[in-house]
Order: sequence, then C-alpha cells, then structure tokens
Amino acid sequence: MTPAEQQAVDAFRRLRGTDPFGPFVALLKSPELLTRVSALGEYLRYRSALPPRLSEFVILVTAAHWHQPYEWDLHAPIALSAGVAQSTVDALAAGQQPPDLPEDEAALYDFCRAVHAGGRPAGPLHSRARQAVGEQGVLDAIGICGYYALLAMVLNVAHATGER
Repeated sequence: MTPAEQQAVDAFRRLRGTDPFGPFVALLKSPELLTRVSALGEYLRYRSALPPRLSEFVILVTAAHWHQPYEWDLHAPIALSAGVAQSTVDALAAGQQPPDLPEDEAALYDFCRAVHAGGRPAGPLHSRARQAVGEQGVLDAIGICGYYALLAMVLNVAHATGER
C-alpha cells in the first residue's frame, strides 16, 4: 500500500471500526475519495434525518434500480430488521412497485424512483415527500440515493472488470 492508501485505511478504521469492505476496497485506489465517501456514508447511514426503516427502504430502492446484488444482500436483512415489510422487500427484489406501502414509504418510493429516472421529481412528488419526511428528510433521501448509486456504480464496474 502507498502511504496515502494506508492513511485512508487508518481513517476508515477510525470512522467505521473495521477494515474497508465491499465498494470501499475498490475506492482505496483513490485514497482521498475513499476517505470523503466514507465520511458521507457514515452520516447518511447512521445520522440522517430519516429513521432506519426509511433510510434502509431508500437504500433498497437504489440497490434495486442499479441491480446491485452486494448492496441488496447487505441491506435487505437490515431493512427487514428496521421494520420494512417482507412483501415490500420481495416486490423491490422483483423489480415491482411494492403493494400497500405506508404513506411515508409510498411517498419516498415515488420520489426516489423519479430521482433515479432523471433527477427532476415533479412538484407534487416533492411536496408529498416533504410532507411525509420533512425538507431535511427529502434532502437526506436524495443524498442516500446519490451515495448508494455511487457505491453501486463502483461495485458494478469493479465486478465487470474483475477488480474486487
């Protein structure tokens, strides 16, 4: 490892209490990016305005959109433990709109799907999401979508190139 890579690993260990794993291994090739992405992820995963059930739900919407099995396999059990319904997890895994979502999940599903589809959710989608989770919750949901999309891209490229 280069000195910069070692510093990034040390910073990751201090922040996360573990060695880099999954997408963070690939990100190690850009040590400063690893450090910055890890810090952003620590906020979005553990301290965002969304409760764990909604945060994990948004992560699954993103993992399903990007067809990312590593993210999915890691977060589906966490989502279930956080209170996301099994039927919701099953529908997302099948690429379908989940039936009978609670209003907050339904608002975030529609909003996040629109974010992933083109990044410009229409006014009513934004208003509905804001009513469900507040303005900071909407911004944090956008952050979660973007962060996990980045990790999905890193993982998908690493898998496609054989770099893990």
